[in-house]
Amino acid sequence: MKIKKDDKVKIMAGKDRGREGTVDQVLPKKNAVIVPGLNVYKKTVRPKKEGDKGGIIDVSRPLNISKVRLVCPKCHQPTRVGYQPTGQKDKSKKLAKIRVCKKCQEVI
Repeated sequence: MKIKKDDKVKIMAGKDRGREGTVDQVLPKKNAVIVPGLNVYKKTVRPKKEGDKGGIIDVSRPLNISKVRLVCPKCHQPTRVGYQPTGQKDKSKKLAKIRVCKKCQEVI
């Protein structure tokens, strides 16, 4: 996946369109990311033990990766992500790649 944990992203579609946040968790099998404070829904919780309180809590749900764009740290624009080979080999004997902003060609 081109978006990693702790990347700053902007939501491009949905009820939170235009808002920005930092990726807290990446779910590659579901092709989704979780951004705390965005895509928040209410959930009712029952008390688990005697003495616990039930109630309504806010939960951040996963967002499909196609609805978010990475925000470039240099040009501060939502952008697509490209890759460039570094010319060096990594641990698995493959050529290492770095992420690059498609707008300003800056290394992310």
